[in-house]
Amino acid sequence: MEKAILLALLASLCTATSSVCQRLGARDSQSSGLDVWLVFRLARRPIWLLGIASMILGFVFQVTALHYGPLALVQPILALELLFVFGYMAFLGSRSVRRRDWLAAAAMSAGLALFLFAASPSGGRQHAPGSLWLLAGLATLAVVVAGLSVATGLRHRSTSAPQRAAILGALTGVSWGFVAAVIKEFSSHLDGGLASIFSNWSAYVLLFAGAASLLLASHALAAGPLAASQPGFTILDPLAASLLGMFIFGEHFQAGTEDLAIEALALALLVSGVSALSHSHLINGEEDTHPAAEPGDARAIREHPSTG
Repeated sequence: MEKAILLALLASLCTATSSVCQRLGARDSQSSGLDVWLVFRLARRPIWLLGIASMILGFVFQVTALHYGPLALVQPILALELLFVFGYMAFLGSRSVRRRDWLAAAAMSAGLALFLFAASPSGGRQHAPGSLWLLAGLATLAVVVAGLSVATGLRHRSTSAPQRAAILGALTGVSWGFVAAVIKEFSSHLDGGLASIFSNWSAYVLLFAGAASLLLASHALAAGPLAASQPGFTILDPLAASLLGMFIFGEHFQAGTEDLAIEALALALLVSGVSALSHSHLINGEEDTHPAAEPGDARAIREHPSTG
């Protein structure tokens, strides 16, 4: 159990590191609409590649943690990713993280962790019918296309960067949730050897969905502040995966009276945290990050540029 906790913490730290590094690498990139070449341009930047490497390492830690501990233990710990991201922002000093920002991030992390712990999806089948996969894939695609149309409509507004980053971050979370469901299907064929793996559709869908998710994440991180896109990454990924698990694999949430009460409290915490963060200067960029610098101190401004 201790190994699972440690590995889950390492996974959470790695994914937070990945988001920060990819944001640092992508924040100066410009793209009009959905630019499929954005990833290739970013791949020339070492800090962005470090973020990708950290993302892969985080995935390895997560899978290993699930080998030593149950999903109900590992997934809530992964929700600490948002706090690690805020820790990086405070350490780097690009934005002053205030107490209310920490409280908002803590409320979101606690709400998500508590919900996943109380719901504890379980049961279900190992494989799902193709018809359900088709419906799930079309529904996910419809959500992504609709969100992209909204984000595209905001592209020409000068104050729309946080909104675009938030929408694209949410779409990335939904897409990652679908990828997680495909990984579950794909992993069930690993014992059959290479012939079983490459003769099954899940391997090819996993490659396509993974590449699409990476493209969405790159656009989200390039679009605006990390504090705007990160909640979508952290929150909607496990929630979408859980809903898809119920729909595709027939998993079920805990639905006792006490469980439902805890789940309702968790969602209230989650919503309050999102609401508080949506008004934060970390997203809206209302104030400078270093109050010690006087308005006319050009040198201080050059030394401490805003990342938002």
